[in-house]
Amino acid sequence: MSTTFIIIAVIAVIVIFVISIYNNLVKLRNNRENAFADIDVQLKQRYDLVPQLVATVKGYAAHEKELLEAITAARSASMSATSIDDKIQADNMLTSALAGLKVQVEAYPDLKANQNFLQLQGELSDIENKLAAVRRYFNSATRELNNAVQTFPANLLAGMFGFHKEAMYEIEASQRAAVEKAPEIQF
Repeated sequence: MSTTFIIIAVIAVIVIFVISIYNNLVKLRNNRENAFADIDVQLKQRYDLVPQLVATVKGYAAHEKELLEAITAARSASMSATSIDDKIQADNMLTSALAGLKVQVEAYPDLKANQNFLQLQGELSDIENKLAAVRRYFNSATRELNNAVQTFPANLLAGMFGFHKEAMYEIEASQRAAVEKAPEIQF
């Protein structure tokens, strides 16, 4: 009887251990998904703001049609993306297009003084700051999940339950050189 009790106790401990690891992995996965939902909220605000910004700039920069079309196309791609990875890639495209817009705006002093543009630019800047914060949180949640999936003993069970290493929210390789280059300051 005591041997049976010990076997049952060992099995119970193992089952509790497996359940604990599984529940922790589920919590970490849900935390990552929640973090991306926060990004989605900020992206939606950004997508809603972009057409207003483009319309305002169009009035001043009619000949910058290609840039404005690129922004509109990037926004459309961002809105139609469905998976987290597709949304990250589309968001990087839109971020790049908006950076091009900021450069073009410098050529229009009247536009820079326009109240509507200044308000939209301020809102966009605020959204960009919030996006940066939620991206950092998303990457933190992704790092925690990846650590759990890759460390012992959870790594023994993670694959069996369908957990795997997830992608971080990173800039594309094509944008890496521009980001790593020191800014040029002119007086």
